[in-house]
Amino acid sequence: MVDHGSFFQAPPSLANQYDDDRVLFGYLTRALPRDLHAAQTDELRELGEDAGGRLYRMQLEDRQNEPKLTSYDPWGHRIDHIELTPLWKEAARIAAERGLVATGYEGTGGPWARVLQFAKVYLFHASTDVYTCPLAMTDGAARTLLTHGNQMLIDRAVPRLISRDPARMWTSGQWMTERTGGSDVGRSETRAVRDQEGHWRLFGTKWFTSAITSPMALTLARPEGNPEGGRGLALFYVQVTDEQGERNRIWVNRLKDKLGTRKVPTAELTLDGAEAIPVAGLTEGIRSITPMLNITRIWNAVCSISTMRRALALARDYASKRVAFGALLRQKPLHLETLAGLQAEFEAAFALTFFAVELLGRVETQVASETELLCLRLITPVVKATTGKQAVSVVSEVLECFGGAGYVEDTGLPLLLRDAQVLPIWEGTTNVLSLDMLRALGKGGEGLRAFREEALRRTEVARGTEVEELAHLGLRGLDRARVWWLEVSGQNPLVLEAGARGFLMTVGRSMALCLLAEQAAWALSRGDRRPLLAARRFASHGVDRLGVSPLEEAAVLALDMV
Repeated sequence: MVDHGSFFQAPPSLANQYDDDRVLFGYLTRALPRDLHAAQTDELRELGEDAGGRLYRMQLEDRQNEPKLTSYDPWGHRIDHIELTPLWKEAARIAAERGLVATGYEGTGGPWARVLQFAKVYLFHASTDVYTCPLAMTDGAARTLLTHGNQMLIDRAVPRLISRDPARMWTSGQWMTERTGGSDVGRSETRAVRDQEGHWRLFGTKWFTSAITSPMALTLARPEGNPEGGRGLALFYVQVTDEQGERNRIWVNRLKDKLGTRKVPTAELTLDGAEAIPVAGLTEGIRSITPMLNITRIWNAVCSISTMRRALALARDYASKRVAFGALLRQKPLHLETLAGLQAEFEAAFALTFFAVELLGRVETQVASETELLCLRLITPVVKATTGKQAVSVVSEVLECFGGAGYVEDTGLPLLLRDAQVLPIWEGTTNVLSLDMLRALGKGGEGLRAFREEALRRTEVARGTEVEELAHLGLRGLDRARVWWLEVSGQNPLVLEAGARGFLMTVGRSMALCLLAEQAAWALSRGDRRPLLAARRFASHGVDRLGVSPLEEAAVLALDMV
């Protein structure tokens, strides 16, 4: 029996995610040459329509589907077949045809090619169940192979990695995490042994390998006779199957049962003599894989802002539909205050992320200044760490905006938070990235000086406007971080390490405010005050995260000592 007189809440819905995104449109209008932006508008609008329409509906309908592993066929043959979800199969086609990797390599757009590419990724990510995971590793693998100049591997793999043909395009895996740990890869137990024909064979277990259905991977192993530690590792290229389709002695032990990103087929693997090819010599494997990590960390940041944007788009629409205590949520001052704060965090994260994207494009096309090169080295760990933390915080708050519905699985909303939680973890946790940032500063902190110089150049446009004081606040945050680093680095290295997270967050938030001020000043000149309001709100949240308690106190409290 249907009760036609009862109340039923209208669910949130999405509009075209390109047309509906003021922040993306404003940034592209400012950053790109007019003709280039105009030439890309139709494709971005089509992606936005899919993201807010067909793919989003498919995502909700596909919510309970997950990858399934079949280890043996009916006659006992080991096949390790993984059946992917319908949305993942569709995402693979779209990613190839729309050039979500290829756009960064085709030359169209010159130094802005990466901006064009990641604008697509930003629109695509939130509606495709983290298919961006294999795409990020694919992009990283292509860049790594090109950087190291191994022509045989370049010829074999790169044309496939950057193909727009779904039948030809490969994705790549990145196999580093073992039972000994993820971040401390120098403890890898995977061995590389030469066989009688001179081919390298890999033996060991990879504990966590994302997107295991990719046809190839880059992985670390220790050639026989090499010393322990990171320098004794080498970077290897591995194909999962040979030309006849036979498995390359790579066995899938199980799929991982994860908190989120459950549509990503993450596996535990055994390498039982898998044939592999060295990418760049037989030592310094961690250094050799750095180009891949730099790329995947920027992808991680883009996925973070895409996730925030999706959560806020749903919350904004719901605020126009949900009546509580006699009025729409959009009419409630406290609800508006909450959404405004979340929007400000998102806009700052967006500005910082696309700053990193711009730098990547300029460095890759060899038009970057020395200052920009130093900035890219520093921004990579900073942007990944700051945006990953912001994504979890913003999405968690958005779920509260839906009340109980935000906690009910079949609304699709809890998925946002579960998938967001991986963003501070993959490609380096916040603490690991904070230590990476200290190393990226260089001797004498030239990375910080470069950041300050670039921030000053970017905020020149704010001089004499309402935004000027906000720009100065961001610059003062960078100055404060540099003073702290100079004081502490000359004292106790343990104190420097203990304060590394607050230091990174201060640098990231200060730079984000400077970049948000740049966008706000440009928008003001066109009569749009909304980026100014976002910058003010973000500044009110504070940029300074410096400070560390005495180490003895931390040990007592953390370890619950007497």
